[in-house]
Amino acid sequence: MSEAGVVKKFLYLNRKAPYGTIYALESLEVVLISAAFEQDVSLAFVDDGVFQLKKDQKTDAIGMKNFSPIYNALGDYDITKLYVEKESLEARGLTLDDLMDVTYEDEDDDWAEKPAIQLVSKTEMADIMESQDVVLSF
Repeated sequence: MSEAGVVKKFLYLNRKAPYGTIYALESLEVVLISAAFEQDVSLAFVDDGVFQLKKDQKTDAIGMKNFSPIYNALGDYDITKLYVEKESLEARGLTLDDLMDVTYEDEDDDWAEKPAIQLVSKTEMADIMESQDVVLSF
């Protein structure tokens, strides 16, 4: 890991659909572990990864537990930067309205509730990735 007291910027790049593989759930578990070590954690959703944030996920028919409610708890771990690539959403016929309302309470703004999901272009996503110390792809 890093030296004691050194905060690194970690970006977890989510490219896979939420179910059918273990990537999405494993990414979420690693994200929570990183946040527990007080690192600067961001999540990015591109390609089929945008489906991880889709509203009203129903998993009964596939016999898997729906883990999407965990995204609503990310703010409790100071994970407040979720980036969704606009082009990936559009290519899948989705808009921001199709995604969960993931929010966090901003203590610097009198605990105002703020949206965690930020829609960014492919170019902006590249800039975000470039600004990180570590990028892990799932």
